[in-house]
Amino acid sequence: MNDKNKIQIEFVRSWHEDQIVQLYRAAGWWKEEMDAGKINHLIQGSFLFAVAIDISTGRAVGMGRVISDGIADAYIQDLVVQGDWRSRGVGTMILIKLLEECKFHKISWIGLIAEPGKEEFYRSQGFAPMPGHVPMLFAKEAK
Repeated sequence: MNDKNKIQIEFVRSWHEDQIVQLYRAAGWWKEEMDAGKINHLIQGSFLFAVAIDISTGRAVGMGRVISDGIADAYIQDLVVQGDWRSRGVGTMILIKLLEECKFHKISWIGLIAEPGKEEFYRSQGFAPMPGHVPMLFAKEAK
């Protein structure tokens, strides 16, 4: 059995908070001041939230989400796979599922910000740099 047969990708409206926090930690995106109790609000506030589930354990081994108005533009965000499941096609499975659903909703502008070193992964899935555009982040953190 190949790994793709060991994983199921599902769109969810809630999930086990500890498993999602574990995925954010695996990516290095979790800040300890964040409230794990709000994970399901984050999931529900997303246009799409996909979880890659290890069929043998029922645990989330990957996730990805889309932020969108559901009509015009969409942003892929928080695509991550647990370390021991990386390089086994799980990230690709999640991304394809998210893209298919966006296309189903006739969303044609789909963007993302790739972390350094991940550009080739996204290029292989049809993404390209946006010449003349610079990703920006609001610099003032709330205290």
